[in-house]
Amino acid sequence: MTRTQLASGVYLTYLPANKFKTSLLSAQFVVPLRWETASANALLSAILRRGTVSCPDMGALSAKLDKLYGARIDGTVRKKGEAQCVGFVASLIDDSFAPGGERLLEPAATLLGELICHPVTRDGLFLEEYFESEKTNLIDAIRSILNDKRTYADSRLLQEMCTGEPYGIPRLGNEQITAALHPQLLYSAYQELIATSRLEVFYSGSASLSRVEDALRAALADLPRGAVEAPPATQPHVLPEEPRVLTERLDVTQGKLGMGFSCGSGDHAALLLGNTLFGGSSNSKLFLNVREKLSLCYYASSLYHRQKGLITVSSGIEFENYQKAYDEILSQLSAVQTGDLESWELEAARSTLLNAYTSMGDSQGKLENFWIGQTATGRDESPETLAEQVRSVTLERILQAMDTVKLDTVYFLQGKEAEA
Repeated sequence: MTRTQLASGVYLTYLPANKFKTSLLSAQFVVPLRWETASANALLSAILRRGTVSCPDMGALSAKLDKLYGARIDGTVRKKGEAQCVGFVASLIDDSFAPGGERLLEPAATLLGELICHPVTRDGLFLEEYFESEKTNLIDAIRSILNDKRTYADSRLLQEMCTGEPYGIPRLGNEQITAALHPQLLYSAYQELIATSRLEVFYSGSASLSRVEDALRAALADLPRGAVEAPPATQPHVLPEEPRVLTERLDVTQGKLGMGFSCGSGDHAALLLGNTLFGGSSNSKLFLNVREKLSLCYYASSLYHRQKGLITVSSGIEFENYQKAYDEILSQLSAVQTGDLESWELEAARSTLLNAYTSMGDSQGKLENFWIGQTATGRDESPETLAEQVRSVTLERILQAMDTVKLDTVYFLQGKEAEA
């Protein structure tokens, strides 16, 4: 991996690869996650994908991509730490497999640059029909989260746990702020985004570094650059004096119990392994005991939020099993904290993580997502480095790190007719 600066606030992460038949090119603006801008930024990704000055509609864009042998460019909106990453990911046939030795990198980069720098406009604003259509789509996407009760409950847990912190903000913003957007506001948000936000570009393929740099500098020559805002540093999370407990009632037939924990250790590799033991794999204590052995949950898993130092548990339960599931989840955490483990459990957890890091190299999409996350949060460890850190973690380090994990917030989604 090589990282270079292409222009003011524009950085390239270059990952040469000859084993793929495709090249992947990504351009992501990294902005602080804020309630007042999250919805507009999410909408911009979709609006910009609708057309450019030279390809003013989806039909013209599709024709251009067809000429590049079916290349794809997809809009993306992601949350990485307390940053929002907004942009495009392009996938195309690698030049080494293109018919007749045709070069596809340069025209693909040019089209990517047009989507960013030269969107189709009318009277100095985005086309109203595009604006209204994509605004409706974004509102529908935000509303659809409520239909997936597991995703909804996980999101609500983070919102409650990180109230007042950017980490609690959903990547798409919210419906009320989206509904209030209008064309003038959105175009102003676009101008600010491309002028003041860091742009992270990622390339994986067989082209040389110098050629990729030249193609991208030409493609982004018209990118305006003002005072570029640095990606945000993650705010430290403060553990409340007493765990916060929130119960919400909706028309559901299955309860959702979410539990958030604050980690007081900076030993990320140890916490990652500890969480994998706790609920981060199909060999974990939550899965084998709370779900399989005791049948208290339809599903039960945990996630370590490395950038924020949090662990969240997601589970689906019968309403009447709330207290039993709550107690058993804490009991399984205590087992990890005290080292109450079978002889095979630690190495199974270690193997799970090492396999995940190894398989990452088999997917350009996974590599792009990983490196965008690293650069957006100010980290530079490679998958190989992280794997080596996991290999070196001892049980003693895991116990020390997991001993700092404290219950922070409890969220319970139950049915409207269920008893309190």
